[in-house]
Amino acid sequence: MFDNVKIVYHQGKQFITDTANAKVPGIFRGRPVISFEKVNEAELVDLCPVDAISGNPVSIDLGKCTFCGECAKQFPNKIRFTTDYKISTNDRNRLIVKEGDEEPIEVDPEKVRNEIRRIFGRSLKLRQVSAGGDNSCEMELNAANNVQFDISRYGIDFVASPRHADGIVITGPITENMAEPLQICYDAIPEPKIIVLVGTDAISGGIHVGSSALDRSFLDKYPIDLYIPGNPAHPLTIVNGLLDLTRKRKI
Repeated sequence: MFDNVKIVYHQGKQFITDTANAKVPGIFRGRPVISFEKVNEAELVDLCPVDAISGNPVSIDLGKCTFCGECAKQFPNKIRFTTDYKISTNDRNRLIVKEGDEEPIEVDPEKVRNEIRRIFGRSLKLRQVSAGGDNSCEMELNAANNVQFDISRYGIDFVASPRHADGIVITGPITENMAEPLQICYDAIPEPKIIVLVGTDAISGGIHVGSSALDRSFLDKYPIDLYIPGNPAHPLTIVNGLLDLTRKRKI
């Protein structure tokens, strides 16, 4: 009993009561802000190993970004990463942050299919498939369901069988060996169903893009309902992204 009291005293309450407005440590890298300061754009673009940065105007594609922060270190007056973790969206173009952009990244309600909020607004069961992932996003998905973030309180759960699922959550760049199992899993999910991509690798291929070991043709067949960026994605990004997709919320 005394040991438990000491833990609470030193660490505080770990349960997050409000996942929409929780604070994260300053070291966390979330939505970037790009100023209008003039810099050597060619040098800035060449700095990014995954081609997430483009010039004229300077922009960062969060679907490609590994959030290493090197661009902000080398050009601190040009690029700054905020602690805004609510960066999930259903519009791929909204993941591209351009210089001068101050608006938050949000789910576009006009692009959400009617059946998603009508059927999955109170209960959502998901089957997660690690399609060649490195276990980082997979661990964050597990963390989203721990006692701290507790995504289950919103009626969102991960299930073992695709036949019990309402949608599929894909992590990893989709390797050639996982392409067929991914398709089989998706086909086993009853209609209507959703597709969620979690992490840089799933969204763009990440550092593996262009590799002959990948087969990302699955993503060309179906519309993607939600992009959750990050390397790996933060549990709060995951929780808020799924909530914004499936229900209307007053924050």
